[in-house]
Amino acid sequence: MNTPLRLIFMGTPDFAVSTLESLLAWTGGQVVAVVTAPDRPAGRGRQLQASAVKVAAEAHGLPVLQPTNLKSPDFQSELKSYAADLQVVVAFRMLPEAVWNMPRLGSINIHASLLPQYRGAAPINWALMHGDLETGVTSFFLRHEIDTGDLIFQDRVAIAPEDDFGSLYNKLKEVGAALARRSVEAIAAGTAPSIPQVQRDDLRPAPKLQKETGRLDFTRPAADLVNWVRGLSPIPTAFTTLPGGRIIKVFRAQALPYYTEGTPIANPGEWHSDGKKFLRVATAAGWLDLLDVQLEGKKRMSIEELLRGAGRDLQTVERP
Repeated sequence: MNTPLRLIFMGTPDFAVSTLESLLAWTGGQVVAVVTAPDRPAGRGRQLQASAVKVAAEAHGLPVLQPTNLKSPDFQSELKSYAADLQVVVAFRMLPEAVWNMPRLGSINIHASLLPQYRGAAPINWALMHGDLETGVTSFFLRHEIDTGDLIFQDRVAIAPEDDFGSLYNKLKEVGAALARRSVEAIAAGTAPSIPQVQRDDLRPAPKLQKETGRLDFTRPAADLVNWVRGLSPIPTAFTTLPGGRIIKVFRAQALPYYTEGTPIANPGEWHSDGKKFLRVATAAGWLDLLDVQLEGKKRMSIEELLRGAGRDLQTVERP
């Protein structure tokens, strides 16, 4: 009888939990330890909060390592003591070579894109923000440069018109969990492919999102901005500034044509509302019609709810 593969799992957010659960259910392997981020202050009380992966690991009675420095000799010594055959990494930090090269079979990563497309920290967001119709999940062997290692498997996922970051995230985390299981099974059997990534001219990066990434630019077409909203909803959320100066977050929007040909009937950035049913802003091509929003200091609500309750807050918005 074959000895179960000794696995160390590395991950932090909820996205990684499904993969951890999938590996724990695999009889061909044994998760001997979990590495995750240190507890961090969260909420209004700024109390320390454990990562989603730590919560799941402790529920299964697994040892949890929470290094602040992955290059620390103490951490690396402790990691080595678990004598892992393979490390599986999902939504974690960039690893130094001494860590990813430690197990005899190396380390694999589960990445939420069809590599080499969207290398980087936010592949789900950027696929939506660019209006892609398809994405997927890739397993690959870790190497020096981020997200460049040899490919193992890829599973494709269609992006529905109604998908936003939240819904696509949930789809991909389940697909990723199944892909990880299939990948470690192939590695254990000695049948896993190792396919070099091919550099192409059409590749887009997926850098970490900054706060200003969410600011809507009305010199772009409304259809593009709808995709921008989708890619940032429900977090970190697209936003703009109303004529009165208040910030408004936008969770859902639609593009509407101007209904006139030739020159635009409004300049990009001009706001219009009937005070009851709609609030929209002119763009480089068409109106961006806001549907689901959150005014600073208020709860998330439909545009009709906002207009009913906003009163003086929106008095500076032009009305046709």
